[in-house]
Amino acid sequence: MAVLPGTALPAADLLRFGLTPVILDDQVGFLRQWRNWLSERLHARVRFVQRRTYREISNELINEELDSAWVCGYPYVRHQPYMRLLAVPSYNGAPWYHSLIIRNHRLEKIHDITHLRDRVFCFSDPDSNSGYLYPSYRFMQLGIDPDRFFRRTFFTWAHRNTIDAVASGLADAGAVDSYVWEQYRRHHPEITRKTVIIERSPRFGFPPIVDRPSLAQATHAQLQQTLLNMQDDPGGHRLLEALGLSGFAPPDEQLYAGIRDMWEQLAHRGLVPDKTRRAP
Repeated sequence: MAVLPGTALPAADLLRFGLTPVILDDQVGFLRQWRNWLSERLHARVRFVQRRTYREISNELINEELDSAWVCGYPYVRHQPYMRLLAVPSYNGAPWYHSLIIRNHRLEKIHDITHLRDRVFCFSDPDSNSGYLYPSYRFMQLGIDPDRFFRRTFFTWAHRNTIDAVASGLADAGAVDSYVWEQYRRHHPEITRKTVIIERSPRFGFPPIVDRPSLAQATHAQLQQTLLNMQDDPGGHRLLEALGLSGFAPPDEQLYAGIRDMWEQLAHRGLVPDKTRRAP
């Protein structure tokens, strides 16, 4: 069913849109403008729901307490029966990003992961691809058991917190989303200059926008078309610039094949959960 831009949404008086810590604190003020822009074009109230962890957003989508969300690629491939791909952000003109392994700038003798023995390493979130899945996969490739190799590991629960922890010396190194690191550099260069990238992962599909499969098809189509056309709208273009994005691209399942492959290999070895199950 085709839905033209500006057509009212018969099935959505309220659209509940979940956001994870991919949105920086500096961008919180911008959310009111984005909410108003979406509400005007969808002819529906839009409520942004911010949560501290990826798992909280995933659980609320699975339990149909949210209608749509900006999630990470790892929860998407794990919980795909409960998440329908809607659109993929385009960053620097492409739907890709990387996991970065960063170290404190003072540790000049550390040039790669193997030099981090007996150091303190921080992960971002156990449901993050760049902040946990990829580094776990990389450690497996290198034959590294993090519990034995590092002096200590811990979770920061947000990519920006990982950057802060490494920059301050609370951690010697950590794993972070390249988009968040680059946006943090844009807003806080005095912090990111205290970190050094020692490894950049292969490219992965950018954290996608998804919705719940039970959402009305008319609502799904209208929200999707609104996001895909965002870069062609003057107000939408300004919002994208504030996010540091080029626009939104059509959904493409193959973008997440690499994440799925890492998850399956790690799950086979019992290193990460191997099943999707409905949240309590």
